Amino acid sequence: MSKKHQILPQTRWTATSFWSLEFRSLSVLLLSFVIVGIGDGLLLLSNLGSAPWTILSQGVALQGGFGVGWASLLISIMVMLAWFPLKLKLGLGTLLNILVIALFLGITTAYVPAPTSLLGRLVFVFIGVFCFGVGTAFYLTCHQGAGPRDGLMVGLCQRFHWRIGIVRTSIEVTVCLLGFLLGGTVGIGTVVFALSIGWVVQLSLMVINRSPCLLDNT
Repeated sequence: MSKKHQILPQTRWTATSFWSLEFRSLSVLLLSFVIVGIGDGLLLLSNLGSAPWTILSQGVALQGGFGVGWASLLISIMVMLAWFPLKLKLGLGTLLNILVIALFLGITTAYVPAPTSLLGRLVFVFIGVFCFGVGTAFYLTCHQGAGPRDGLMVGLCQRFHWRIGIVRTSIEVTVCLLGFLLGGTVGIGTVVFALSIGWVVQLSLMVINRSPCLLDNT
């Protein structure tokens, strides 16, 4: 892929392969997932609406008559099937995405007090979106595979040379609308996440790409 259309920059912590265990890349990968998990937890604690993919899981669960967890798993499998025409690969990041984010989502919701004022809840939403977006950008630059939903975003951007902000926003808004039509509950936090997460990821990648000290120039 030409540098002009390179979606994810090569950084000093970029791994040599999808499954390699290198201290620098593994450290960034784990730290990034911790940050994403905390951000996801703050969004949940705000009680102003879940992320769009969670809304879709709720809607599918309602229509299918089974649990949200099973609905989320089903959606993840279906999304990953869309990886094949996009020529995406599984990697260490794909596995750790599922495990570490879920772990720190649970820790955050268990030990961080939920805000009671509307202002506090809104602050949690914006901090949550920021953490989610920045963490996503950094883990993707490890080049060790993406989570199911992030992989769809990256694959579409690489295939059609579209901007991450536009692609991610389009995906999140579509998922949010579909989830709502299926019976999921949408809140202010859901809308903020859907409209802003893609641009936070894109801006974070731009900052990384314009920081010579972070790039691999070899």
